[in-house]
Amino acid sequence: MEEVLRPDLCVIGAGSGGLSVAAAAAQFGVPVVLIEKGRMGGDCLNYGCVPSKALLAAGKRAEAVRTAGAFGIDVIEAQVDHARVHDYVHGVIAAIAPNDSVERYTGLGVRVLQEQANFLDKNTVEAGHYLIRARRFVVASGSSPVIPPIPGLDEVPYLTNETIFDVSERIQHLIVLGGGPIGMELAQAHRMLGAHVTIVDAAAILGHEDPEASRIVIDRFIEQGVLMHPGTRVERVERAIQGVAVHIGKQGETEVIKGSHLLVATGRKPNVKGLSLERAGIVYDARGIKVNQQLKTTNHRVYAIGDVTGGAQFTHLANYHAGIVIRNALFRLRPRASATAIPRVTFTEPELAQVGLTEAEARTKYRRIRILRWPYADNDRAQAEHTTHGFIKVITRPNGEILGCTIVGAEAGELLQLWIMALARDMRIGDLTGLVLPYPTLSELSKRVAYTFYQPSLAKRSLRRIIDFLRRFG
Repeated sequence: MEEVLRPDLCVIGAGSGGLSVAAAAAQFGVPVVLIEKGRMGGDCLNYGCVPSKALLAAGKRAEAVRTAGAFGIDVIEAQVDHARVHDYVHGVIAAIAPNDSVERYTGLGVRVLQEQANFLDKNTVEAGHYLIRARRFVVASGSSPVIPPIPGLDEVPYLTNETIFDVSERIQHLIVLGGGPIGMELAQAHRMLGAHVTIVDAAAILGHEDPEASRIVIDRFIEQGVLMHPGTRVERVERAIQGVAVHIGKQGETEVIKGSHLLVATGRKPNVKGLSLERAGIVYDARGIKVNQQLKTTNHRVYAIGDVTGGAQFTHLANYHAGIVIRNALFRLRPRASATAIPRVTFTEPELAQVGLTEAEARTKYRRIRILRWPYADNDRAQAEHTTHGFIKVITRPNGEILGCTIVGAEAGELLQLWIMALARDMRIGDLTGLVLPYPTLSELSKRVAYTFYQPSLAKRSLRRIIDFLRRFG
């Protein structure tokens, strides 16, 4: 006998976006049912943002030991205990997990069902022995790794971001298929922890980023000994004596790369399988669920947020979507989702951060733009900490309107915050020149680059004449 539940809101998926919707609605006193078939916290907590940053943090500590000689400190090569690194990563997950737990959300008043959800019709979802007939539904089912149709791949052991954090032994040679943010972060983390690493990508490495900025990251990888094969196709994969053999082809030549482990990081796909969306009249395709600017699907009772909508795949974007849905579903305010000031950060060393338009995008959209740059090497804090590789680039219109910002270098993700605010509040470049920023900090890069907007004016004869005239009066 199935029990019928009639909440105001039913959320499918307990990842970052779904949890945000459920928590906010419950705190407003709205009856909520939350359905999750897997782990609470979703991909971000268990397989993505949290463990990858913890692993990178461990790798950066090892790299700091190796490079301490630049500061006059001679140390023995870092001794990496891979089992303890594994325990550290999972300890970080465990420390955060209570925030996303069934117990916490039950305490907030959310009814949590740990079942597979599927729509029976436009108004009903089935989850185990429950039928949920809610006023509104939110699909926040996330995404999962794409496994490309490479001959032989299904016959060899391979890792994805969902399994690589379970490896507790030393990885001798990691072959990474995919040079996007996920592949690059995990590649560098393992390289800094002592593994040999080879990256293979059919397109360009970090191909969606500013080429000038991505070049800084790529050069750092090369310095660290990471081998890269951009613009290279994988012809087939097979077992080798001590791992896997990847056959690659480029410009008519073939090569075999042998490694101990293979990581597949070739993209992600929306999690729509098993939801029976067609029964609910929800239109979707291979890229995800179709939504309008209010994040409503073709079924007016159902919203979709986060990765499953097929847009940019960021935890912070899913959280932003959650806020849009809460204002729409609970308060009928009809706000619209916008991607104008949605930032992204690749947490390599150096970091690569972007908000707004890249230089290439701005040149396509506008006839006239200004490109402002300032190098890390001209920042005193960067010199003191030996983090001089990188730059900040700001794109504006001739009138000072800020269009975008790219930062590559130490703490780039943190430095980006000011530019996110500037874009979100429609600030002009001149608004930043009057800020008093503490010295010595990397944040001074932002003020320095803003000042360069006015450098051409310094050479104007009219301005110099005015200054000369005023000098005559003492």
